[in-house]
Amino acid sequence: MPYLSPALNVMVSAARKAGRGLIRDFGELENLQVSMKGPGDFVSTADERTEKILYEELSRARPGYSFWGEEGGTREGPDRTHRFIVDPIDGTTNFLHGIPIFSISVALEREGQLQSAVVYNPVTDEMYVAEKGHGAYLNDKRLRVAARKSIKDTLIATGIPFMGRPGHERSLAEVRAIIATTTGVRRCGAASLDLAGVAAGRFDGFWERGLNAWDMAAGILLVREAGGMVSDADGGPRMLESGHILAANEVLHPQILKLLKGAVAGSES
Repeated sequence: MPYLSPALNVMVSAARKAGRGLIRDFGELENLQVSMKGPGDFVSTADERTEKILYEELSRARPGYSFWGEEGGTREGPDRTHRFIVDPIDGTTNFLHGIPIFSISVALEREGQLQSAVVYNPVTDEMYVAEKGHGAYLNDKRLRVAARKSIKDTLIATGIPFMGRPGHERSLAEVRAIIATTTGVRRCGAASLDLAGVAAGRFDGFWERGLNAWDMAAGILLVREAGGMVSDADGGPRMLESGHILAANEVLHPQILKLLKGAVAGSES
């Protein structure tokens, strides 16, 4: 059984409550109001309603904590040492197209360090949780990253920025380099679930550029607690600030990083 701290219990409960509403919305997509925030960047009434539920549930249980959500921005609490980082629907485009690959992602920071994580797909009822120092779990099953060591045997997940957004061409060059060296690449459209997939050993690695902190905060802790290695896509430690990420096991991580750096060098020559 996973270790659930009081705070993680609160996060799981909030995600389940918000998930019930998302399942209803998923069954009635034609009734949702949708607007665009930018190229390929959609927001629906479901995103806003889900974040409202999460904020209400989390702030009721932890009234002093700060809250940073994709839709509502930062709401500072009197306790500046704790902060929830929330994506109400990671994979909104999938959600709006009726594709059941999306999640509610909630992370808790304490003094700038990721402490607790929840990534929940309400359609499949897959609840990924992690607590710093206590491992990562999918429902009641302990997670470990895949043990593959040879890059040619791997399946890697990624995301590609939409045309016109920063990093698009660079990402395509990286995809070409990874495809040429591995079993294949998957683009699923929800970074939190891609990272959860690395933690669960479904993917051998994941990289993406141009993400926001709420896309990956919970997933970072899942991978770390499953024994994986996480850096930014250039090998540095500041994923949440840079928006770039690379996750894999300790053997594959430097191999994938070398391919990514080679792809960029090749595209610039």
